[in-house]
Amino acid sequence: MVTLPDEFAPDGGPDRTATGLRKIIHVDMDAFFASVEQRDEPSLRGKPLAVGGSSGRGVVAAASYEARVFGVRSAMPSARAAKLCPDLIFRKPRFEVYKAVSQQIRAIFLDYTPHVEPLSLDEAYLDVTDDVRGIGSARRIAELIRQRIRAETGLTASAGVSYNKFLAKIASDQNKPDGLCVIRPGEGAQFVASLPVRRFHGIGPRGAEKMAALGIETGGDLRDRSLPFLRENFGSLADYLYRAARGIDLRQVKADRPRKSVGGERTFERDISSGSVLRETLERIIDIVWERIERSGSSGRTVTLKLKFNDFTPHTRARSLSHPVSDKAEFARLARDLLDAQLPLPKPIRLMGLTLSALEGEEPETAPEAAASPPSQAELPF
Repeated sequence: MVTLPDEFAPDGGPDRTATGLRKIIHVDMDAFFASVEQRDEPSLRGKPLAVGGSSGRGVVAAASYEARVFGVRSAMPSARAAKLCPDLIFRKPRFEVYKAVSQQIRAIFLDYTPHVEPLSLDEAYLDVTDDVRGIGSARRIAELIRQRIRAETGLTASAGVSYNKFLAKIASDQNKPDGLCVIRPGEGAQFVASLPVRRFHGIGPRGAEKMAALGIETGGDLRDRSLPFLRENFGSLADYLYRAARGIDLRQVKADRPRKSVGGERTFERDISSGSVLRETLERIIDIVWERIERSGSSGRTVTLKLKFNDFTPHTRARSLSHPVSDKAEFARLARDLLDAQLPLPKPIRLMGLTLSALEGEEPETAPEAAASPPSQAELPF
């Protein structure tokens, strides 16, 4: 049993256990876009495939597992991907097809629970604490969902089953592709202790490098650091790291939870002040973020440019429209205008990012989830 300091307890009171015991499944389709292309064009099966633009400033939106062997990854410039894998085959994205398949998969989820929180076209959280079909275990529900996805779409999915969202998401990646992993109550902290910190959502390469310099390589190393130490070194990320290292996540699965924004950013190896280099970098970010926008099916009215100067001072500028951004060309135009208005920069920057917000269907901000009542103990076994 894990007990947190008062400030982390769901109601702020003392001695409140915060394992967040629910029955959560995270389903993640395997190389979704690429797998759909291989399904629809059998000659591509078993071959290295990238979905995305193949020329100019093209970016890989998805890569088949055959391509990943060569180091090809999503968000990678297509030119670099082609160098890593000379036999790489490119196909342009067909987002309407991917959305249709995603809707098929969503319908399968809803046969087992109304509590489905999509993260994108190819992954979602399901809360199956209430066994509405009397199946008997969360693991069995995950197995049935995976079987139906294969039978009805011809695609494979991996699933993670656990008692909170953080652990379920980690578990879904544990045995990919076409795998299943269950982390039962009481196993979370031990499971997390052996993981490289790079597996924690939100920790990128630079974050992992900083942690390594502080002697933090695994979840166990992270758990050994005090909360004041984490706050001193990682600021606003500290509370999340403190909980995650103990296998704790208080977030609830919220059906059709609206996104607040869709975006992406890039931290540079060297600080940049040159206008031409910044414009070139912005084009890469535009490609990556727009792919994420299409992948999530989002539509929004506000484009925000984020800059972080070499002294870590943040700087943002935004432009809002009276209508949703219509297409990539309009999104790119707004982003370029925002950057041009800041040039020349007063000092070099170390980070640049773009975000689309004021999304359609967005709801007003509610009270923090950590302040919600704790979930009841679930009866459905794992």
